[in-house]
Amino acid sequence: MATIDEQFIEYIVKQLVNDPDAVKIERVVDEKGVLLSLTVSPEDIGRVIGKRGATAQSLRNLLRALGSKNDARYNLKIVDVDRPEGERPAAAETAPIAETEAEVEETTPETIENVETVEEFTPEGGENSSELAEKTRKELADLDDLDI
Repeated sequence: MATIDEQFIEYIVKQLVNDPDAVKIERVVDEKGVLLSLTVSPEDIGRVIGKRGATAQSLRNLLRALGSKNDARYNLKIVDVDRPEGERPAAAETAPIAETEAEVEETTPETIENVETVEEFTPEGGENSSELAEKTRKELADLDDLDI
């Protein structure tokens, strides 16, 4: 018979995935608390983890709330059946796609010449943005003259 924590996570996860029959939860109790190992079909693992791990973090938060009610400490491990135990994903699988230098246009004065300036901003001193910019340039020039 499944415990309340297993039933809780199982119910939520089965609502998220396309293959609810593949959802399996293994429960292990040790000195650190309760470890729930969640296994889903390989096609559904992304649904359970979510963008940037948001869904998995939400599941863990719900478990933490359940744990505070039951005076238990819960941990949720999402098992990837396609990857052997202990093997970490390659950097290309986990990191966002890196842009190459050819794809990233360097921002130079020539590339921003078509940007219009906004004059509506008025800081506390009552100056418009062009006056503030000029004042800031003068202050920076004065700092450049200092011998440190």
